[in-house]
Amino acid sequence: MSRPDVITLFLLRHAAHDRVDSILCGRMPGVSLGEAGLRQASLLGSSLKRHAPDALYTSPLERARMTAEVVGNMLKLPLQVAPELTEIDCGEWTGREFAELREDPSWLRWNRERAASRPPNGETMAEAGGRVLDFAGTLRRRYPNGVVALVSHADVIKAALAAVLGLTLDAHDRFDIAPASLSTLVLWEGGGKVVGLNAVPAA
Repeated sequence: MSRPDVITLFLLRHAAHDRVDSILCGRMPGVSLGEAGLRQASLLGSSLKRHAPDALYTSPLERARMTAEVVGNMLKLPLQVAPELTEIDCGEWTGREFAELREDPSWLRWNRERAASRPPNGETMAEAGGRVLDFAGTLRRRYPNGVVALVSHADVIKAALAAVLGLTLDAHDRFDIAPASLSTLVLWEGGGKVVGLNAVPAA
């Protein structure tokens, strides 16, 4: 029996920037893509062409918008900004180097106990996942039986995937969401499934 109002969501992590492995950028402004990231975004656009999305939404942060602009130009889709897709609020950790954070006990707890901890003065991973899944429900009603591409951030995508898979957020490190990767969800009223995970288009 077919399910009404099914939606296919392509969850795109933004392409790489030059601080991706060294700085916890969070919501800091001015984090943009270089030439390598723009090439990655082009590969994402090429991989999505055959799926012909009905719409393209993006996090408001610059690195996500730049990724989405490349993808949107290739797909001939207008860019729609959705605050629900923005990065987790990293609070007082925003802009700090990962090497420095590794000595912080609260950082260690955050990575060990994602289901129960939060960045200082920041947002929990569960809160981020909740806002994304609420937005996904809105899109399901807006685009019944449609296909929508969403450009967001690694932990936000992980939170949504974990919820659909029935995983605790403490399992966040059991799968990767690489820069410029593509994961796929199919959602319907009361349920959903993951049909693709962390696919990185090849050149």
